[in-house]
Amino acid sequence: MAQWYETLFENFGKTYDKECYTQGTVGEVDFVERELGADRSKRILDIGCGTGRHAIELAKRGYRVTGFDLSEGQLRVAREKAAVAGVEVDFQRRDATKPHFNEEYDAAIMFCEGGFSLMETDEKNHAILIHAAAALRPGGKLMMTALNALFPLFHSVKDFINANELGSVTSELTFDLMTFRERAEMTFTDDDGQSRAISTNERYYTPPELRWLLRTAGFAEVNIFGCRLGQFSRDHVLAHDDFEMLAVAEKGE
Repeated sequence: MAQWYETLFENFGKTYDKECYTQGTVGEVDFVERELGADRSKRILDIGCGTGRHAIELAKRGYRVTGFDLSEGQLRVAREKAAVAGVEVDFQRRDATKPHFNEEYDAAIMFCEGGFSLMETDEKNHAILIHAAAALRPGGKLMMTALNALFPLFHSVKDFINANELGSVTSELTFDLMTFRERAEMTFTDDDGQSRAISTNERYYTPPELRWLLRTAGFAEVNIFGCRLGQFSRDHVLAHDDFEMLAVAEKGE
């Protein structure tokens, strides 16, 4: 049986690119460039690349990028966009919870819940980080975002649920304090205009949890910041009003 994220993304690529949370690509890639010192010799892995928006922007700037995703539907749109942009990106269909690479990359990115946070178990989420570390050369950087558990806790679960109700789009939203998982019944319209219904299940993490997961996955240095759409920066101190966290983790030598 397909997981909810497989159903959502099998025919959602063009619609996905119109969502408000996908409009900060250029500023987010600016951050990646700053972290890499604009060194175009760096080889980059985009984990859960979706429609390839970050991978394609990086390729436009001269970087060698491999992007992989579980969804062939998302990858199909990514390849079409890369062809239109006139850039080469090695797009592959792979499962981020499985091992695929061994110290082949200088950096990895995993933005907008690119797999991580969406998995149905904590073990699968942790496996994604372990395999991301394995793909990096010693000293390589992982830049990623994750859902910030401080947000629903600070605003109270009741207020959080009320604020996230989206009328006919999302209903029966719950937040489990024992697992920090948000579950919801959601309806959406796919790229063919068909209405679909799914039961979503996303994991929120506290900053100490995320730091511990990254450290145990093989990253020696972990820094966590507030995440702002299109404005990724080390200057943004994480706060309870940040819906997402931005993490930069460096693999041990």
